Amino acid sequence: MIRILLPLALLALAGPAAAAEWTPKAELGLVNTTGNSDTTSANGKFALKGEDELWTHEYFLAALRAEADDEATANRFELGAKTARRLGERQYLGSAARHERDDFSAYEHQSTLAVNYGAWLLKEEGHTFQLEGGPGLRHARLADGGGSETDALLRGYADYQHQITESTQFYNTLLVEATPDNTFAQNDIGIAVSINKTLALKAGFQARHNTEAPDGVERTDTLTSVNIVWSPRAKAN
Repeated sequence: MIRILLPLALLALAGPAAAAEWTPKAELGLVNTTGNSDTTSANGKFALKGEDELWTHEYFLAALRAEADDEATANRFELGAKTARRLGERQYLGSAARHERDDFSAYEHQSTLAVNYGAWLLKEEGHTFQLEGGPGLRHARLADGGGSETDALLRGYADYQHQITESTQFYNTLLVEATPDNTFAQNDIGIAVSINKTLALKAGFQARHNTEAPDGVERTDTLTSVNIVWSPRAKAN
């Protein structure tokens, strides 16, 4: 039920989106090897961001799939949404929802909904640092069939971006969702280089960690990727 209520609650908190200017973004990475070992991996993400004078809306859909010798070694699906109303040039109030399913994680699925206060600590052309945080709720089901958890949540998010040169961008984002039963943290760091006005090449490293995990399940997962990114505005992250 919470998987249905999360996006509905988020949309209820969102402001009018009809007048927003929307920008899509898509990225894809593929790896295939044959010979002594047959491996295939694919990861992709689609995002949509809309902005007007008062509101910002963001939606994303991401997936990861990997196989080795015809056996799945990774299978993850994630979707999320954020909305925020500006309180001035550097502050805002908003909400965020996220849902993921992962066949190789400590949790079969996790769903979160939080309200946020955010601020831009640094907001210059080509150089930004954004922080946000607030309370919320989390619902999760354990991967070993041990039942489900519903807890109060404290969410934190940080986003740092630096346009090193006209064509090269460094980024680092951190998401933390803390509850009494588990703390989930994800950090993404990388560099993106523009190829032309709409395409970029992005090399990134992602680390995901759950503080609690059943026996036989690793608490930390990592992903190293090289993706092609498409955007009408050629922003890679």
